[in-house]
This record gives sequence, C-alpha cells and structure tokens, in this order.
Amino acid sequence: MATRSLLTLGPVLFNWPVDQWRDFYARMADEAPLDVVYLGEVVCSKRTPFFEDAIPDVIERLTAAGKRVVLASPILVTTDRERKAVRDLVEIGELEVEANDLGAVAQLAGKPHAVGPFVNVYNEATLGWLASRGATSVSLGAEMPADSVATLAKEATRLGMETEVQVFGRVPLAISARCYHARVHGLHKDGCQFVCGQDHDGLGVETLDEQPFLAVNGLQTMSHTYLCLAAEIAELQRLGVGRFRLSPHTVDMVRVAQGFRAVLDGERDGADLAAELAGLVTDAPLANGFFHDTAGAAYIGSHERMTA
Repeated sequence: MATRSLLTLGPVLFNWPVDQWRDFYARMADEAPLDVVYLGEVVCSKRTPFFEDAIPDVIERLTAAGKRVVLASPILVTTDRERKAVRDLVEIGELEVEANDLGAVAQLAGKPHAVGPFVNVYNEATLGWLASRGATSVSLGAEMPADSVATLAKEATRLGMETEVQVFGRVPLAISARCYHARVHGLHKDGCQFVCGQDHDGLGVETLDEQPFLAVNGLQTMSHTYLCLAAEIAELQRLGVGRFRLSPHTVDMVRVAQGFRAVLDGERDGADLAAELAGLVTDAPLANGFFHDTAGAAYIGSHERMTA
C-alpha cells in the first residue's frame, strides 16, 4: 500500500500583524487539510517579539486539530541574541525543529530533526552527511529541476529520509544581513520602523524598464512569480517525493490547501487546480520553470494567465 503524501505549510515569511498571524493559524488549524505546520520567525528576529506570546496558544490549537507542529529556526544568525534563541529552540526538546542554517544543523546533531529549504542540499553526499547527524527529512530548494529532485529523492529514500518540495508560493531566493525594505524607505536596519509590515506578500521590484522582476521581504529576496507545481504533483509522487510544502500568503490558503490535498489524493486534476490558482493569485503570475530546467519565472503549461 502506497504511503500517503503529506501536505505541509511552511512558516509565515512576512511581517503580519499579530492578530492577522494568530487568526491565520486558527483557520489553518480548523479548516485546512494539513499534516505538518512549520512555525516560527525565520527571516528577521526583530519581528519575533510581536507574536512570540501568541506562539504557545497557536501550537496548542494546531496540535489539538491533529496537525504536527515543527519549530523552524532562522535562516541567517548573526548576533549573540540570535544564537541564544537557536540554542533555546534546540534545547526545549518538546517539538521537532527544522534547521534552516548550518549552525542549527550543528546544534541538532544526534537529535532527530528536519532540514529546511534554506540549507543547500545539491548532492547525495550532503544528504548522507545530514542523515548521519540525525536529519529525518529534507526540504529541497525550489530551484531544483526534476532530474535533481529524482536523484535526491531516491537517495533520501535509501537513507530513510523523507523528501519535501515546495509546490506553492513565492520562492525564497536569497537572504542578506542588510534590510532591503528599510533601504527603500530611506531607513537603516537598526531603525527600520518595521516598514516590511506594509507589504503582506512582499514588496515588488521592477527593472529599469518597469518590468516586474523580484519581491523583497525585509532581509529576503523572493521571486516575483508564485511557484505552482500543482500540475506536476503526480510526477513528484512518482519521483519519490512524499511531502508537499505550501508557503503562506494572504490569498485564501484554505482553498489552496484543499485543492492540493485533492490532487495529492488523486481526486482532482493538477492542471485544473493550477488554472484555479492562476485566477486566485492576482498580484503576480504563476511559475514552474525551475522544475522544468528553464528560467524560473516561466510557466510550462497551457494557461495564458500563468505567463502574463
């Protein structure tokens, strides 16, 4: 009997007001058919105090709803305070932790843990090294083409690891110690006034020719387009991928999750869901180019809106 594919939800990457953040997870707990929810501030530690008091209640609600909660570590750790926060996360020991930088990987050595998409895993030797240190799953970077996903998923299976791939949402491309959002507003990082909170799905960036290009999210550079691998779900399953990750946005994520769950269960056509999502996401086109080994911003498919 085939193992059931898991639908997972990555951490909120954007600076949402605490009430919006709390309400989002309440709805995810009550209405979304998710198996695993990654929780935590991974982009900028300055945001954490705004919602950290709400974390225990959110964990309790998600857990009561049958979701498995995994605590996500930061992508870029640069200060003593941030290093201590990672140590505290690791030492709590009550929930699984997702390591999103090599510092967290080092601290989690010998303990079962997940490896997030912000740790570069491009070959079998890296997978083997991570597995030897206790990693039980790996979330591959969204820039991986199908052939590479196939190779790594096969090796992960041999090592007893689960393989996860992001299938929806803007793609994280880079992280920096400097804050792009602050700079756009003529501010310094230390006095940023949390202006990233003005853009709940990221701030669009255009070329000199005024063509949409990227999006910025505080310290993070992201794709302008929204990754959508709905039409590729069956192929990903055949390649050995067992976990499918959605990245939170302000679109109706319950509807997104329900659609992907139906495709994973073979109850809906993936191309049909992709067409629906193309109408649901109104601020940018969909893309799946990386998976098809071409420009990441491209969409290989039949729906015109996706390549607009």
